[in-house]
Amino acid sequence: MITLHYLENSRAQRILWLLEELNVAYEIKHYYRDKVTQLAPPELRAIHPLGKSPVVTDGDDSIAESAAIVEYLIEKYGEGNLVPKVGTKEYLKYREFMHYAEGSIMPFMVLSLIFNKIKEAPMPFFVKTIAKAIVSKTMQGYVSPNVKSHLSYLDNELAATGWFAGGEMTGADIMMSFPLEAAAARTNLRDNFQNLARFLDKIHALPSYKSAIEKGLPYAYG
Repeated sequence: MITLHYLENSRAQRILWLLEELNVAYEIKHYYRDKVTQLAPPELRAIHPLGKSPVVTDGDDSIAESAAIVEYLIEKYGEGNLVPKVGTKEYLKYREFMHYAEGSIMPFMVLSLIFNKIKEAPMPFFVKTIAKAIVSKTMQGYVSPNVKSHLSYLDNELAATGWFAGGEMTGADIMMSFPLEAAAARTNLRDNFQNLARFLDKIHALPSYKSAIEKGLPYAYG
């Protein structure tokens, strides 16, 4: 039996969506963040030494890292679905975006989240003034330009088919859902990146996605 170790407001939501899309038998073990620190609970360390989520256990196998989990589940349970044919250009795009999601765009989403938290954090006035100045310069000079560049690239990638690796949904689209939901929480995609906005509308309307939202814990879209 597949078990998804699911932490609220985490990347585990896209794994839950994949399991619903694959229509396989699974169970969920729910974990809640510390209300003060927002960190994962220590119980997750019993599943993975780093206390990571998502983690999937399948019999004696334990798999961490979202891309590795998506590849594992599709290869074992996908029956040839959700992956382009090996050797095609679509397959190369599939492999690219499977790793691009966490390796390229998510670091900028995380930086954006951290800097916004710094701006809102309580601190003495004179410190806050300096902190805000540093954050603003870093955002304007580094983070925001890179975010815009990535979103423009992704918007163009969707122009042809509306999917990231060919003419139908693949695991690459499932991987890309989390960073794009994070981006949508931080910028107005509908005004500036309409292909990205349409992509999110499309996946959010899928029965498998809706079912995953119903079965999961609170998920604040990145």
